[in-house]
Amino acid sequence: MVIWYKGYTDMMISEGKNDENVVYHWSVEQMISERNTLAPRSSAEAGSTTDDRLAPGTKLVLGILVVSTFVVVLNETIMNVALATLITDLGISAATAQWLTTAYLLTMAVVIPVSGFLLQRFTVRQLFITAMSLFTIGTLVAALSSGFAMLLTGRIVQAVGAAVMMPLLMTAVMHSVPARRRGSVMGTISIVTAAAPALGPAVSGAVLSVLDWPFLFWTVLPIAMATLLIGIFLLRNVTQTRRIRIDVLSVILSVLAFGGILFGLVSIGEYANGVAHINPLIPLVIGAAFLLVFIIRQRYLARHDLALLDLRTFQTPQFSCAIIVTGLVAMTLFGTLTVLPLYLQRVLGIGPLATGLLLLPGGVLLAVLSPVVGRLYDRGGIGPLIVSGAVLLALSQIIFVLTIGNYDSSLSAMIMFTVMHIALAFLFTPLMTVALSSLPAGLYSHGSATFSTVQQLAGAAGTATLVTLMTVGSTRIAGESNIAAGVRNAYIGASVIAVIAVIATMVLVLIIRRHSSCH
Repeated sequence: MVIWYKGYTDMMISEGKNDENVVYHWSVEQMISERNTLAPRSSAEAGSTTDDRLAPGTKLVLGILVVSTFVVVLNETIMNVALATLITDLGISAATAQWLTTAYLLTMAVVIPVSGFLLQRFTVRQLFITAMSLFTIGTLVAALSSGFAMLLTGRIVQAVGAAVMMPLLMTAVMHSVPARRRGSVMGTISIVTAAAPALGPAVSGAVLSVLDWPFLFWTVLPIAMATLLIGIFLLRNVTQTRRIRIDVLSVILSVLAFGGILFGLVSIGEYANGVAHINPLIPLVIGAAFLLVFIIRQRYLARHDLALLDLRTFQTPQFSCAIIVTGLVAMTLFGTLTVLPLYLQRVLGIGPLATGLLLLPGGVLLAVLSPVVGRLYDRGGIGPLIVSGAVLLALSQIIFVLTIGNYDSSLSAMIMFTVMHIALAFLFTPLMTVALSSLPAGLYSHGSATFSTVQQLAGAAGTATLVTLMTVGSTRIAGESNIAAGVRNAYIGASVIAVIAVIATMVLVLIIRRHSSCH
């Protein structure tokens, strides 16, 4: 995947004297020897200012990146409501249709860890043009597809481009925005990370109510093309690159580790339904074994500043704890985005459009609140925000558990989903800001890549956990209410995850206070 990417970038976007072709090495010793003869460029933050004002042109750069990233993240969940339609139109099984989501997630999991290297080696402009070009091409292929294979190919190409965009956006913010303004800017980014996935089902339901499924991609295509063209003409660089060598063995280990773990996680639900072709424990164990080897190699390479994904970020307690909380929150969010539409459609008998509209208020409210929470973070710190957010998240899940089977209604589901997104508004912005701000500038790109990787794996884990709990709960009870019982089982699991998140946020607050008292 990365070798293909290298060839593509050499052909499409080579520019500037610091962008010599990447050389691939198997020998770490050779890499270290060559690196010692080079004079790396400074890692100082580009566009930094002596006050809290943004450098000229920074707002335009961040605006282009935010809109583009919103489009690609929205695309990640746009298929959730469409799977039932695709099963009928393409004449495929549910297990086969699920691969449209599974393959997308697998590709993201493979590419995101490599983005730490890419963000250091190539400029923001180069990566943006390449990523959005790939995403646009994939969208066009999916829109033109007449069968499952072509549609799956389009989704995979989309995912290659989409995987780079979130780490690219976060790294650009950390390098171009003064520390005292990062909370408000990260609040805007939270619209991308949390509101876009919530809006995906609503957009999908609205399109499918009047048009065929290819128009899901025809709707996204002009927006993707417009942002790409704007970026080509207006986007400037806000980071500095350095000549760095890539360790091919690390890339292979990354593919086997993160790909294996994610494949195992997404196979758990299929296994519980009896349609999996392989026991999910096999890829999980293989992936975990390669992950251990990957970690050992990255720790060795980090001593010479050559790591593909520098794990020294976890030496910062604030970053480590914030990542744990983020993972727990992502498990709850993405698990809910999968289970709740099934509850609304299969238990309450609501159509795709109505399902999307019921989920819409939560996404809109999150989009409105996130910038406000960012400004509150800049003024008052993280403690009150994340603790109140985590408590509200747990309450939304627990109360919904109590209503399922007793007061089944679309109104109670909408209220739960909306309250959950109010909680997410108080969590995502502060967590992203405190995690990345605690790192030295030289680790921003690796921190962004790690943050996105954890979100992706945690989202898959949350989906696997809740779907498995739902399946187990549904098969234990016979009768018309078995699906509702399974959903209730799933939300009991979500409640437990949310309560653990509350405890983790309190630990994070203590770590931050201890760090502040020491400085």
